[in-house]
Amino acid sequence: MSMAFDQIVFDPRDVDLARSPLAGKIDAETYVLGAFNPGMTRLPNGNLLLMVRVAEALRQPIVDQHIHAIRWYDGGYTLDPWPLEHVDTADPRKFLMRGGGWKVMALTSLSWLLPVELSADGTKVVAVHYDRAVAPRAPYQCYGVEDARITKVGERYLMTTCSVSPERHATTLYTSADALDWQLEGIVLDHQNKDMLIFEGQIGGKYFAQTRPLGDLYFAYPPGSEWRAGPSINLASSPDALHWKPYDKPGIRPHAATLATARMGGGAPPVLTERGWLSLWHGVEPSGVVGIYRTYWSILDRDDPSLVVATSDTPVLEAAPALTEPMKELMYIDNVVFTTGIADAGDHYVVASGEADLACRITYVDKAVFS
Repeated sequence: MSMAFDQIVFDPRDVDLARSPLAGKIDAETYVLGAFNPGMTRLPNGNLLLMVRVAEALRQPIVDQHIHAIRWYDGGYTLDPWPLEHVDTADPRKFLMRGGGWKVMALTSLSWLLPVELSADGTKVVAVHYDRAVAPRAPYQCYGVEDARITKVGERYLMTTCSVSPERHATTLYTSADALDWQLEGIVLDHQNKDMLIFEGQIGGKYFAQTRPLGDLYFAYPPGSEWRAGPSINLASSPDALHWKPYDKPGIRPHAATLATARMGGGAPPVLTERGWLSLWHGVEPSGVVGIYRTYWSILDRDDPSLVVATSDTPVLEAAPALTEPMKELMYIDNVVFTTGIADAGDHYVVASGEADLACRITYVDKAVFS
């Protein structure tokens, strides 16, 4: 598929850490592990806004036989030391506590959200709004604010994020009239419900969202079923975007026949087309530690989004190593593209993705692909 535009538009080298919310607040050197997974929307002035996840990491997480985690606390930031003999440090981004009856981990980075304004066509950066950055400000965000997804419904912008703390890995909601000044509304989905995407428009007078509850136990489909058990994209509805009721019918489920989508989750907020709601989502093929992430599409019925009108097992987007080649010394994973935003641009869509958990990729995708 030929793409008129497919480039990295923002990467870790573009972040000025002197203007970070953490600047001057911790006694340790940090660096940008990734500037990625950007929520995207069109601003009132016509430009596009990326809400970039900046993962700010400790340059030397291990000091004096202790590994350190960054934590927001009471309006400031602190470093928590953990003795090395008590943890598994195989992954540089996180560490696991040894022992105990379940998995407990901490992070060597903390994520905050940076508003990056692009030209109307999405091809170049016109402003970086450090003064509007979204950083932790509540105990349920003490380990960071991650992976924004932005939807405009009527005249209101709605932004979901993952907020990370010891108590929960929850979905929080922010609202705005202009997509630059964000009001924190609080937790809207509880434990480990990631990739919450609010539909860009209401159905039957209600807000709808795709959700993705995670667990460590799934029940089997019967032998010979067309579906594969595991994480899937669920649905929920709400009268006010704050109080969500899970939908009684399943949403998009992984097919048993395709290993490439053995795991799946939401990508860009669903947008309405002539055929129904266009949903871009990610499928993960088991491979190595992380897996191979690709972007796929489905069209959902405009009145009942549990009905899949059309879908494709041919990926819309795959990882593009050539795009990250200029920053290969910063790479720590590969084979990952994670789509997080979509905007209408006439005969094509502007699609925003995180590339390799490292940088922000903008791709033009012809609307004919989804017909």
